Amino acid sequence: MERLTQGATDFASASVATMPAASFKNRADRDAIEAEMPWESRDLPRTMYEFITSTKDRFPERPAMSYQLLSDPKAPAETLTWAQFHARSVQAANLFRSLGVSEGDTIAYIMPNCTETAVTFVGGMIAGIVNPINPLLEAEQMASILRETKAKVVVTLRAFPKTDVAQKVAAAIKDAPGVTAVLEVDLLRYLTPPKSWIVPLVRPKNPGAHAHHAEVLDFNKSCDLQPETLAFADSAGDRVAAYFHTGGTTGMPKVAQHKYSGMVYNGWLGAKLLFDEKDVLMCPLPLFHVFACHVIFMAMIASGAQGIFPTPAGYRGDGVFDNFWKLVERWKVTFVITVPTALSALMQRPINADISTIKTAFSGSSPLPLELFRRFEAATGVAIVEGYGLTEATCLVSCNPPSGAKKIGSVGIPLPYCEVKILKSGPEGPMACATDEVGEICVSSPGVFAGSTYTEVDKNRDLFHNELYLRTGDLGRIDDEGYLYITGRAKDLIIRGGHNIDPAVIEEALAGHSAVAMAGAIGQPDAHSGELPCAFVELVAGATVTPDELMDYARTHITERAALPKHIDILAELPKTAVGKVFKPALRKQAITRVFDAAFAQAGLEARVREVIDDRKRGLVARIDAQDDLAAVEALLCKFTVAWEPAPKDDHMSA
Repeated sequence: MERLTQGATDFASASVATMPAASFKNRADRDAIEAEMPWESRDLPRTMYEFITSTKDRFPERPAMSYQLLSDPKAPAETLTWAQFHARSVQAANLFRSLGVSEGDTIAYIMPNCTETAVTFVGGMIAGIVNPINPLLEAEQMASILRETKAKVVVTLRAFPKTDVAQKVAAAIKDAPGVTAVLEVDLLRYLTPPKSWIVPLVRPKNPGAHAHHAEVLDFNKSCDLQPETLAFADSAGDRVAAYFHTGGTTGMPKVAQHKYSGMVYNGWLGAKLLFDEKDVLMCPLPLFHVFACHVIFMAMIASGAQGIFPTPAGYRGDGVFDNFWKLVERWKVTFVITVPTALSALMQRPINADISTIKTAFSGSSPLPLELFRRFEAATGVAIVEGYGLTEATCLVSCNPPSGAKKIGSVGIPLPYCEVKILKSGPEGPMACATDEVGEICVSSPGVFAGSTYTEVDKNRDLFHNELYLRTGDLGRIDDEGYLYITGRAKDLIIRGGHNIDPAVIEEALAGHSAVAMAGAIGQPDAHSGELPCAFVELVAGATVTPDELMDYARTHITERAALPKHIDILAELPKTAVGKVFKPALRKQAITRVFDAAFAQAGLEARVREVIDDRKRGLVARIDAQDDLAAVEALLCKFTVAWEPAPKDDHMSA
């Protein structure tokens, strides 16, 4: 693959011009787009190979994606044109087929961001079913997903300094007997001297072939041996082409199935409403998540736009926040793709570069606090388009109109061909909510695989309304102009003695404090009320405040008395998912440990919580180390609704 930097070559004009973005200012514009023709009548690619080939034919010499291993704005970068990206994706697809993969077989990748990750994503969908897996998971979770998706081939890193991905994957494959081949990517090729000389000297021992049963091959060398034209017949039409595990805030990962049609729909929306081939999208989000893969990469393919992917860890990479604005200047970025936690970090750094090329910032993954919205617009002069999507719907559901009114706190208007219903329980079953009445958000769109959202059949039961509308588990409302508001997570409801409390009430109040960067509220176990609200906060860099001061602030800003937190913890950093959502299972584990240990101390019991595990069937389970009779522990903990069990005896109780 040829290495280019921005501006290193002249890009020829596309033979077929991209249509200009459609007007999308309000609900009437959305309806007008739908009125053009039914979704099924639109002449769109039916397979991933058709999709990427169409882009290659229109924009062969334009840049497709650029990747730099280091965040320094002067660091070397690799850029592939659409013709080069197409060729490499086809080589990867041919390689997967040569390893015994068919349409119904799974190619998993457990990778940080790099060129090979994107190539595997697209090539895997051409050859079979691609399964991106979060490299931050533990080996046990990786193995569980590999078994669930029946993965046959795994693409991952060769052992490399400062990462244990290769070691974890090797351990996971030992427990995934269906994996027959492992393709390793060596990040050394992205380095230049003297770092390229040093890495071989400090590289961790490669777990490789001796750690598991699968054959180990070099990804790039193996791809080089394959033809750049498709060596097998393309799929006949629409089919499941991707498995994405959920990485949200409510528990163990589940695996969602995505079809070609849903991914093409996401790409079509981006090209129809936002991007064209001259746009440059900065996307420091992980290529194992639907936001980066479906919302952004599919829009890149549909429009011919260029994507910039800085560092293997994206926003988590060393120096990315410090160099962010200079990277915008280097690549002449027109659209910034971000999440609230990243926006908060960026607002704590000076804008030290020319960012005049930015047209819009697109924010997703979780609600954007009002104060952060205002701070970003004031500092940059750039409008934020806030959107909403979810893994189960192949992502996009709604967004604030790019050229219309952006209602702060809203996630905008449901997108063309996406129907949203707000439903509540009634005496005869689900019923529609009135305007501005909160209920469960239910979605039907080309991205919803009705009846078969998850690979596990049991998880699809009770998931749909009228066998068509996906029950998202999110709470929301729609106003009189058609704007959708997310008010909370149905599973996140804090139930205090039968009183339902929306955690967003607490989070939004605490986020208004000048010292607070982010807040997460959950229900902590309580022997009397079942649950009591508690909150965890992360402070703005350099800020100081005490829990008592935050509690006083909460008393004056939370009008619902039952929602006042019983306890507030200040953490150095809130636990987050890879796309910046507050990871509430980790907060619940901390709260369970604190409450149970306090209860043991008050009762004078020699016991403590060793750990809280996430059990697939029982949810969170506290494991208890006890020197006293377990009957006394049981008598105490039976007052709580949280499951518990004695800690395994083969582990010693630590001091």
